[in-house]
Amino acid sequence: MAEPALGATARRATLKDVAHAAGVSQSTTSRAMSGEGYVAEAVRQRVLAAADELGYVPHAMARSLRKQVNRSIGVLVSDLRNTFYADLAAGIASRARSQGYTMMLVDDEGLPDVEQGAAEAFVATRAAGVIVTPLSAAVSTYLLKQNIPVVEVDRQFSAGRCDGVIIDNAEIAKRMTDHLVDLGHSRIALLIDETNWTTGGERLAGYRRSLRESGIAADPSLVVSAGWGVDDARQATVDMLARRDHPTAVFAANNVLAEGVWRAASDLGLRIPDDLSIVSFDDTQWMSMVTPGITAVSQDAVALGGTAMDRLLERIENPDADAVTVVLDSQIRPRGSTSGPRRL
Repeated sequence: MAEPALGATARRATLKDVAHAAGVSQSTTSRAMSGEGYVAEAVRQRVLAAADELGYVPHAMARSLRKQVNRSIGVLVSDLRNTFYADLAAGIASRARSQGYTMMLVDDEGLPDVEQGAAEAFVATRAAGVIVTPLSAAVSTYLLKQNIPVVEVDRQFSAGRCDGVIIDNAEIAKRMTDHLVDLGHSRIALLIDETNWTTGGERLAGYRRSLRESGIAADPSLVVSAGWGVDDARQATVDMLARRDHPTAVFAANNVLAEGVWRAASDLGLRIPDDLSIVSFDDTQWMSMVTPGITAVSQDAVALGGTAMDRLLERIENPDADAVTVVLDSQIRPRGSTSGPRRL
């Protein structure tokens, strides 16, 4: 047989090609490939050998449609450059794979239009369910109307209407702020990216509750909106620390903002923790590699993802059960980035 011309696109092998190569009918080939129904073992091996030689790959979508079941799930996260979301996706993927599911992963970059487009694609491909770090209630509302099982993870906008897997952001933020107060700090800044989502809003609430219960008057100027990236957080911190009434401690609301704070302290020649105490919500690898290490809230993002996948599987199995919110624990990992405020 002549070789295809250079640059020509080779046709993908079909079930019909495998049947012809094995010398059996297409129905026998289908049974041999799927493992469903009787096929003599010698014939099965002949079919599998032909499929292997031709590089035949079964059409998973077509097979799912025939069986009225889809073994793929959609996953929507906000920013895969952030190790938290990458680890979250890894946890989902590992648990999905162990249960025979494949994962379609989309990074919506925090953009509602991208999030909605991905949700529509998941519906079009008949995903068995979707796990999402939602930007608002809109995406879950849309998917639920399409009868697609949904689990909101990390952030929650649809409690009571769909399942959720979260941590107690307010309580752990209060505990972290308490730690700084116990060291003697009263000028504590909260560097935050947003307060409209449950994550940011609850972390702000926990910070404020700690100050209130400690008898420290809240200073609105110490809650600083720092954008979404390291550079923005770095500049916001430099500006904040240039003030005469600058804070003696900074609580960064996520690991990206914490890197900006750490870099800003270096820019200004400040010693951590002698001149400035730093704590972070979200732990990441660099925080244990610098000296001193950064005290941080440690969320097990891989476990968060795995638990979200377990919740989705239970929802697929029991679609009419009441919505459940699972709250996972998180820990504060003390390192060397905090001490009492410097006395002038």
